[in-house]
Amino acid sequence: MIKCEEITTAVILAGGGSRRFGALKSFINIEDRPLIARNLALLKELFHEVFISTNLPEPYFNIVGYLGAPLIGDVLPSRGPMSGIHSALLNAKGPGIFVVACDMPFLNKKVLTFILEQRLRRCREFGPCDATVPVFNNRPQPLSGVYSRTLLPYLEEGIVHEKTSLISFLNEVNTYFINESDVRKIDPEGRSFMNINTVEDYEAVRHTLGQQRI
Repeated sequence: MIKCEEITTAVILAGGGSRRFGALKSFINIEDRPLIARNLALLKELFHEVFISTNLPEPYFNIVGYLGAPLIGDVLPSRGPMSGIHSALLNAKGPGIFVVACDMPFLNKKVLTFILEQRLRRCREFGPCDATVPVFNNRPQPLSGVYSRTLLPYLEEGIVHEKTSLISFLNEVNTYFINESDVRKIDPEGRSFMNINTVEDYEAVRHTLGQQRI
């Protein structure tokens, strides 16, 4: 049986400037708590090590002790999520990382665990893969996936040559795409993959949470 090491590191990608929203999305208040604090608390239940990947560290300085997570910046030129993933893999202690975005208000422990379990199952049955990514609405969800250290040279090549479409990248490496039908058994509406890009998205999230409390 092929050994497949467990993933013990998670990273929250928070490198963007949040231009469409107009403020740093990490600090959006969801139920009177910064979104990034909510997601860090959840990730720390599953992973021994959690990073925040950001090229705008200054806003975090006043609360970094409160958040209790190291900040890491891009090692190579900042080209979006691929640069954050590359730097996180360089810093991670284990064989890979679980990646999420900073603006995902409905991260789900069951879904994260399911993705990790699917990676281990796939590895044991067919051998290791470079990435494990769920599919929802017929699209890969690259910011809810596992990325292996084996990807480092390919990430570096893509960043240097400005080939930074993450979905195109995943189609070129050894990626296990988890079937949407299996994902829907855990998360039928795909809420765990939702993110907040606009003020309207934020209001929709608040409305949904209000409905859940009734």
